[in-house]
Amino acid sequence: MVCRLPASSFGSEHSLNLSEKILSLFSPMLQNRLLALRRDLHQHPELSFQEKRTSAKLYEELESLQPAQLARVAETGIIACIRGRNPHAPVVAIRGDIDALPIQEETGLPWASVHAGVMHACGHDVHAAWAIGAAHLLKENPAVGDVLIVLQPAEEIGQGAQALLQSGVLEDVRAIFGAHVDRRFAVGEIVAEAGPLAASADTFSIELIGNGAHGARPHESSDPVVGAGALIGALQTIVSRRLNPAHAGVVSIGSVHAGTASNIIPERAQLTGTLRATRPEVRRLLQTEMQTISEAVACAYGLQAVTNIEAGTPPLVNLEAPVRWAQQAVRNILSEKALVPLGFLNLAGEDFAFYLEKMAGCFLRIGAREPGGEATPAHAPRFYPAEESIFIGAAVLAGTARVASAALSHET
Repeated sequence: MVCRLPASSFGSEHSLNLSEKILSLFSPMLQNRLLALRRDLHQHPELSFQEKRTSAKLYEELESLQPAQLARVAETGIIACIRGRNPHAPVVAIRGDIDALPIQEETGLPWASVHAGVMHACGHDVHAAWAIGAAHLLKENPAVGDVLIVLQPAEEIGQGAQALLQSGVLEDVRAIFGAHVDRRFAVGEIVAEAGPLAASADTFSIELIGNGAHGARPHESSDPVVGAGALIGALQTIVSRRLNPAHAGVVSIGSVHAGTASNIIPERAQLTGTLRATRPEVRRLLQTEMQTISEAVACAYGLQAVTNIEAGTPPLVNLEAPVRWAQQAVRNILSEKALVPLGFLNLAGEDFAFYLEKMAGCFLRIGAREPGGEATPAHAPRFYPAEESIFIGAAVLAGTARVASAALSHET
């Protein structure tokens, strides 16, 4: 029995027409196959760089298309080359990420995770499925040039994109496109806009080292707990007093650790947290000011500060030309009405940003909220993207690859 998506699940009359148009791109057999694939991936989630079953399943799906190239890369990643009409035209790529999160699922779905404490709470099961769907569409209706399907591991820990880049398999790629499901937007709505779409995501730890003593005789100590309290407040002045108010930045303390007993002043206290910025110069300012303030506060309290900042993903900034290609694809496949603004500044991280430091590209948000559904945030135990987003994402990404391929071929 073929599992067809009901047109009414798209909501409005306008969306109802979109439903019919989108689904006409997929044979009933392919519809059923993509739904089954997504549900299988959702039921068997795997953490970053542990996606062995996921990778094997996706490899098998791509192998059935007989791509010009099919290879395992970056431990559990996969690339597949779908031939275009002109072998000499520039190569473009479509990326889908495949890893899950250490979260206990609470959706109650029949195909909920069978792995305790592991869940596809960020929609990467859908991203992988729509990348496979895009491969099918491009096989049937090729772009001008070759399109590389990139199934990337370890996005959640910010290491997968770098591993793909370091492997060298993307050296010939001129432009890359990806997307993320988003339940803040209804199915059929697409965000494709220039500018910052995600922030840098650096982590830090600050250890304050003092002299321990009995809690009854604090004058004999250099108290790192008191210093930590002062430092927590002082670090918030980076954004409020050092950063231009026109620019976005976040300094968040996520954990504070010190002491072993109520009557002992410890020798050490540790703070950890995250720094977020959408501009490289702001990212540098946050890092520099954190170092300066930590050392100054430590000195004022007779302590030593050891600050470590671990660089995470860079800011994700879409450029004008690739955005225009994506917007044209959305107009071709859906309509002008499907294009909606992001409407807020997103300071979450996304390792697709590493690709955009090396090549042209665009990252999209694909609406994944069913009619009447709640805007459930990602990384939550009940997060579940509507299945219609699989088909929207596959069609839009394949269409974007075709538009970009044609534009780049014309430039060449």
